[in-house]
Amino acid sequence: MPQALLPKVESELIKPWYRLRFSPAVESRFEEDTSARRSRHLVLTGIVTLSIYDLFLINDNIFRPETLAISAWVRLGVMTPLALAALYCVSRNLTPAMREATMAATVILAMLLSNVIFFASKAPYSFLDTFAFGLIPLVSNVIFSLRFAFAAATSLICTLIMAVFVVLYQPMAFEIKVYTLVLFTANVVFTLLANFRLESSERKSYLLLLRERLRNQVALEDNQTLTKISATDPLTGVANRRHFDSVLAQRWEEAIARQTMLGILVIDIDYFKNYNDRYGHLQGDHCLRHVALEIQQHVRHEDDLVVRFGGEEFVVLLPHVSVASAYRAAEHIRQGIEALGLPNEGAPHKPMVTVSIGAAVTQPAEGMAPSALLRHADEALYQAKGAGRNRSVLAPLEGGPVCA
Repeated sequence: MPQALLPKVESELIKPWYRLRFSPAVESRFEEDTSARRSRHLVLTGIVTLSIYDLFLINDNIFRPETLAISAWVRLGVMTPLALAALYCVSRNLTPAMREATMAATVILAMLLSNVIFFASKAPYSFLDTFAFGLIPLVSNVIFSLRFAFAAATSLICTLIMAVFVVLYQPMAFEIKVYTLVLFTANVVFTLLANFRLESSERKSYLLLLRERLRNQVALEDNQTLTKISATDPLTGVANRRHFDSVLAQRWEEAIARQTMLGILVIDIDYFKNYNDRYGHLQGDHCLRHVALEIQQHVRHEDDLVVRFGGEEFVVLLPHVSVASAYRAAEHIRQGIEALGLPNEGAPHKPMVTVSIGAAVTQPAEGMAPSALLRHADEALYQAKGAGRNRSVLAPLEGGPVCA
C-alpha cells in the first residue's frame, strides 16, 4: 500500500497551484486521516458562532424592540434547533460531501433568517444590520473554512439572498444599498481568497507529512523484506542456517529463564544423492520444496521453526515441547513425507522419497551449550540411518537413543 500510494503523493506535490482536490486515492486517504479532526473543528466552531448569532438578540432589542418577539422566535425557535441538529449530524461522521453540504446549508439558513429579521423591521437603524452580514461569509470561509467549492457556492447564494432583501427594503437609501452590497461583495472575495489559501496550505502540509510517513513505511518494509530474505532459504522458503543459529540461542535463553523443555528434529532425505543422479538437480530442487512444505504442514504452532540446514538436511526447533510430543511431531513429519508418494527409484529400500529423523529433547540449564542438543539429535539421525532409514529415533540427552 505505501509503495503504491507514494508515487501518487509525489505527483500531487507538483500539480498546478489552482488544483485543490487530490486524485481519488490520495483524496480518500486525506479524508480518512483528517475527517474526525475536521468534524470536531466544525462542531466546536459551530457552537461558538451559534452562540454569537443568538446574542444578537441584544442588538435586536436595542434597534428594533417592536419586532423582538419575531427575532427571538427566528433565532431561538428556528435557527438554533436546526443548527444544533446539523452539528449533531456532523459529529456522527458524515461523508465528506454531506459534512460540507450540511455546514453550508446552515450558513445559508443563517443568512436567510438574518435578512428576514432585518426586513421585518422598519426601525430607523434596522438597515445597519446589513453591515454585520459580512460576518456570515467570514464564518463560512475562514472560521468554518468550508472546502473551497462549497465556500464559493455558499458565498454566491448568500450574496444573492442579501441583494434581494436589500434591493426590496424601502426605508434604505439607494446610495446605502449600493455601498452595502459593494462592501459585502468585497468581504466575500477577500474571505474566499483566504479560504483558498487556507485549504491549499492544509493540503500541502498534509501531503508533505504523508510523504514522509509513507517513505518511512516503505523503508521499514524494505528493511523487513531484506531481513526476511537474509533469514530465508531462497529455494524452499523456510529459515536458513544463519537464522537458526540466532533463534536457537534466543530460545535456549528463554527455556532457561522459564525452565521449559526445548527439542530439535534433524531430518535427512534418504538416498537424496541417488535421487539427484537419477532425476537431475532441477527435479531434486522440486523434491526439496515439496519436503519443506510438508514439514511446515506438521509443525505444532508458529513458534516452531523449520530450517533448511544444508543440502537435503532440515531441522525443526521445538520450544515448549515434551519428549512424547517431540517424537509425535517427528513421526507425523516422516509419515507425511512418505505419504506424498514422490518416486525415488534410486532408493533400494523403497522406491519413493522418505526421510530419517533424529530427535533430541532437553531442559536447558546454565552451563549447558545449545550445540549439545543439536549434536544429540544428529547422533540420533545416524542411528535412524543405521537402522535402515525411513524411521525416527529419539535421543534424550541423558541415556542412549531409543528407536521406534
